[in-house]
Amino acid sequence: METEEPSAQMTTDEIYTNGDDDDSPLHHQQQRRPIISGEQLDIEAYAALYTGRTKISRLIFIADKCGNVPMQLEALRMAYDEIKKGENTQLFREVVQKIDGRLGQNYGADLNWMDSVDRRAELRKEKLDNELNAYRTNLIKESIRMGYNDFGDFYYAHGALGDAFKNYVRTRDYCTTAKHIINMCLNAILVSIEMGQFAHVISYVSKAEQNKGDLEPITIAKLNCAAGLAHLECKKYKLAARKFLETTPDLGNNYSEVIAAQDVATYGGLCALASFDRAELKAKVIDNINFRNFLELVPEVRELINDFYSSHYASCLEYLGNLKANLLLDIHLRAHVETLYTQIRNKALIQYTHPFVSVDLNRMADAFKTTVAGLQKELEALITDNQIQARIDSHNKILYARHADQRKATFQRVLQTGVEFDRDVRAMLLRANLIKHDYNHKASRKI
Repeated sequence: METEEPSAQMTTDEIYTNGDDDDSPLHHQQQRRPIISGEQLDIEAYAALYTGRTKISRLIFIADKCGNVPMQLEALRMAYDEIKKGENTQLFREVVQKIDGRLGQNYGADLNWMDSVDRRAELRKEKLDNELNAYRTNLIKESIRMGYNDFGDFYYAHGALGDAFKNYVRTRDYCTTAKHIINMCLNAILVSIEMGQFAHVISYVSKAEQNKGDLEPITIAKLNCAAGLAHLECKKYKLAARKFLETTPDLGNNYSEVIAAQDVATYGGLCALASFDRAELKAKVIDNINFRNFLELVPEVRELINDFYSSHYASCLEYLGNLKANLLLDIHLRAHVETLYTQIRNKALIQYTHPFVSVDLNRMADAFKTTVAGLQKELEALITDNQIQARIDSHNKILYARHADQRKATFQRVLQTGVEFDRDVRAMLLRANLIKHDYNHKASRKI
């Protein structure tokens, strides 16, 4: 490979190693660093990170998307047990149907339990209705607000998310303090995430943030996570990364009904890799003390980010490859894994070629652990898309950069500046002479 003169093409800070110096200490350190194996997801440990409806939803999602039958049955078994702790009989019927008798009699349709839950639900609903009507009659705003909140909780527990959302939102007319509004927003956000209505999530995050003076650190962290999820679902990866990176360790396990701290590291890290440039990656991710606490929970993501920044692309892509199977079982990330992986790989290819005038495709293929033919196709696509300014010598397998001639461009700018200066001076002298000789061009009058 031939490098350009730094002064002509880039600043010193932009020149970075591409990790193919076999004798460097970094290379030996990289060889000693253990690469994780593509281990099967530990469903029990994974489910323990969550509570409430999202725990059940994630287990059902794993069962639906996993091709491993024992793993699928384990997820359904745990979902079955979790549902029976609550009151959602509709979701219970769905899980029983998915199990289809494969887990034995103990995991069948428990009709007695469903009848009992449904009867209690009818009595509870009637009681809440009577109480709310009494509150409306007495016109006690706080009681009416609590009544709608109770109705929202009731419908949410029984899986009627649309009705739950309506009742939570109705409390807004009866909120008397900023904390009441924030609580209403958090409830609306929770239900909106479960329903997949992420436009509502953004809207209610904004409403809550209007009361900044009353927001506690934990609440701010929750709102950042909710906004991050919404931007992720809308494929706005850079905005999603910023929100996850702004989340403070105050979050802890206080938002387990929506997201785990490990998810913040994974979602934020991958979105940042796919959308940030090197300077942003260094300043906002690697040097971010708050986010570092999250990355410690997921060492694989931490290592792949460091490898990417250090230009150890083969190691970085290997980490990504090992993580992929488990990421495809994530309820929020599955739809974005391929896109994020493609963007990360393309960024790695672009960064690798950036400092050089010419690149040997054989060495580059070794660095990326791929074939020359496959690498050439990837580079051709990036060149066609104008993401890499280069051309490929297919015969000799060399990529030549087409960087602008800085010296020629500088001379052209100087000449252009001189021409403009000469024109301005001439115009100025002409005006000065006209004024000096008191010359006025008067239009001839019509007789």
